[in-house]
Amino acid sequence: MITVSGHRISLIQESSDWMDADNARIQRWHRGPAPLERPSRSGQLIRLRQQFRREATERRNRHSGDRQLRVLAYSLVLGRGASPDEDWNTLQTEAEQRGYAIGARLHDVAVPVTTTYFPGSGAGRGVYMPPWKRPGWGEVERLIRGGFADGVIVLDRHNISSDDDEYHAVIKELGERYQAFVHLVIPEEPSAPT
Repeated sequence: MITVSGHRISLIQESSDWMDADNARIQRWHRGPAPLERPSRSGQLIRLRQQFRREATERRNRHSGDRQLRVLAYSLVLGRGASPDEDWNTLQTEAEQRGYAIGARLHDVAVPVTTTYFPGSGAGRGVYMPPWKRPGWGEVERLIRGGFADGVIVLDRHNISSDDDEYHAVIKELGERYQAFVHLVIPEEPSAPT
């Protein structure tokens, strides 16, 4: 049988509280500073796209309110035998729902990029091509630069680039230099907080 006086229990409790607090402080110190939360890059890209579309709409309303916004349909198909027809149908439907008039339909063929190279084989020799080096995308930029379109409509951002910096550069170039916008059928997904 163990008997403990009330005073002794209180001392044990106080030292236990002190040790718990000290252990918590040590654990926080070892973890380092809390990570800084960065705003979602997807959120920035969405806002930038929407800003340039809004500006194009306002410009159109000031100059000729009854004219539809003119867009070019662009698709990046996967493989030489693939057809952009399914993308065209989706892009046409989206354009009609948004009140856009589609001008030219342009596409490029994605060059597969493989990460493993086997000597003596054709595998691993794929080359990624940024949008500004693709002939179809070059035509998109030429037509927009010439004033034949207010923007470009694509299925998703990966038809332009999966790289955030490249994608951002394309949006800014079209918006700031040519007052054009990018419309995505499938918007960017905001990244989940980490």
